[in-house]
Amino acid sequence: MKFSRKRIFLSVVIVLFLIVQVSMAAYLKSVADYQNAVKETTFSGIDVSDIPDGVYVGEYDVNFIDVKVEATVQGGEITDIDILKHKNGRGQSAEIVADRIIEEQKIDVDAVSGATNSSTVIKKAVENALKGENG
Repeated sequence: MKFSRKRIFLSVVIVLFLIVQVSMAAYLKSVADYQNAVKETTFSGIDVSDIPDGVYVGEYDVNFIDVKVEATVQGGEITDIDILKHKNGRGQSAEIVADRIIEEQKIDVDAVSGATNSSTVIKKAVENALKGENG
């Protein structure tokens, strides 16, 4: 009888160990995919003066960071950027990058120190808004 209980206990421990291993592998793959998505994010030069006045909505999602913005263009300039959604996991919010885009009138501004990935995703969401795309 004791041998049977030990065997059941050992079987349960082995199954739990395997479940943890599979879950950990899936999580690590998800993290690697997220890091690659951020690293491979590129920006194209947008001439804001060519964009008609209006309010544009764009998104960008790299799994752990998801951003949706609303960008306002008036008179050939970006006049406002509202961050409608910013899921950023453990990182800093980096929402100051929106102010930098408005100040410099370009998308590819310097990232916020300590929040590089969030900065990249916010910038790409703004670019997608101005290009009429979602990513």
